[in-house]
Amino acid sequence: MAAPATGPFFITNTLTRRKEEFKPLRPPHVGLYVCGPTVYSDVHLGNVRSFLTFDVLYRWLTHIGYTVRYVRNITDVGHLVDDVDHGEDKIAKRARLEQLEPMEIVQKYTNGFHDVMRLFNILPPSIEPTATGHLIEQIEMVKRILASGFAYEANGSVYFDVPRYAEEHAYGELSGRKIDELITNTRDTEGMDEKRSPLDFAIWKKAEPTHLMKWPSPWGEGFPGWHLECSAMSTKYLGQTFDIHGGGMDLKFPHHECEIAQSVAADGHAPVRYWMHGNMLTVNGRKMAKSEGNGFTPKELITGNHKLLERGYSAMTVRFFMLQCHYASTLDFSNAALQAAEKGLDRLMKAMALLPKLKPADADEADIAAIEQRCLAAMNDDLNTPVMIAELFEAVRTINSGNDGKLRLTASSIEKLREMMQNMVREVLGLRDEADAAKGDDNALDALVQEFIRLRTEAKGRKDFATSDGIRDRLATIGIILKDTKEGTAWERA
Repeated sequence: MAAPATGPFFITNTLTRRKEEFKPLRPPHVGLYVCGPTVYSDVHLGNVRSFLTFDVLYRWLTHIGYTVRYVRNITDVGHLVDDVDHGEDKIAKRARLEQLEPMEIVQKYTNGFHDVMRLFNILPPSIEPTATGHLIEQIEMVKRILASGFAYEANGSVYFDVPRYAEEHAYGELSGRKIDELITNTRDTEGMDEKRSPLDFAIWKKAEPTHLMKWPSPWGEGFPGWHLECSAMSTKYLGQTFDIHGGGMDLKFPHHECEIAQSVAADGHAPVRYWMHGNMLTVNGRKMAKSEGNGFTPKELITGNHKLLERGYSAMTVRFFMLQCHYASTLDFSNAALQAAEKGLDRLMKAMALLPKLKPADADEADIAAIEQRCLAAMNDDLNTPVMIAELFEAVRTINSGNDGKLRLTASSIEKLREMMQNMVREVLGLRDEADAAKGDDNALDALVQEFIRLRTEAKGRKDFATSDGIRDRLATIGIILKDTKEGTAWERA
């Protein structure tokens, strides 16, 4: 397959720091891997933006004729607190705090993640592998890395030898970091009785007797390192070298840097041809983070129940707002910006609703093909959704002028407009009518409320009436009224 009929597609490759024409290894097939969530807590909007970026990439590649195998993992073990090689597993810690089995935590937050993805109309991947489902592949990869001489065993753990690897390969190439500077700046002293260098990282970690999540291995009971799962699962499903790997900018170092090193050490060559990274969300100019008190969950955003929100906003409004900024740029979240996006989306959808009502004329006064070509050119230019949206509003002006009788459009042009708007707005940008989106909002809200009802029922079963009453009262403050009946607990909006 040559370049798509729409013209060549260019993406910014983080590895080379250049905008490059995308040429897949085995056209028309494309292998795409994206780092998924660690399922120990609710998804926040920063996560949503990252998954939205690669949803649009998936949609665009499919639109221009490629057959995409999209793999997005679920991290359900090995991701330790503070992203380091010591301490407690994030999922095991949450299981201990909630007094549940680790796999209950995994299932609970995986379900919640899927609910949020549906809410924002983010398409499911082709394959969604889990770390615990691929322990054999990870153990085999550790064996290959040991055999290559780039890892060593220490007291039941296996560590990747970064200085040894750097003697032959460019460690830090993706993030632009130099190994000498990394050694100088490191503060990781934990586990130094086992590690040969503070830069070394665990690819298999010995489990202490109290550790909840552990499995047998040639080195004793333990669990895989966080970085290892993506190397093992991406190459299992996409081949030892594949086309595109994506994720948030915060994963560039150390996670993605370690992925490259592991694959090169195990298999002898770099795993990925094009690396893509989405940028972060800020709120009123400050990074969105739980520690800052400015991190919104989707539920808070929709209900407006957050101190920084003037009111609630629909999922489609938020999706449209995010698409108005290029994925590689910082996006600032504010009430004014959301309200502007709400008005823009409403204008776009109203224009689309007018299309069936346009009356054909016997002559054309608009060049629909030129608008479409500019839309295609914008998306082929590194997924430039802001420019694409600007061009779509040219189409909106054309539709409105045709409806007002100020512009003549033939039946053929009206059909081209309809097809273009369907393709670009609904299929590529993934925007739905608010009426359709509201159904999704209600479904997701019901799932969230049902989870609170379950927690309240459990609290009542323990005779913890303070907690059960607190849940009921807290829901009431956001307009959700619980009603206890003989058949169970129902809810309604106030």
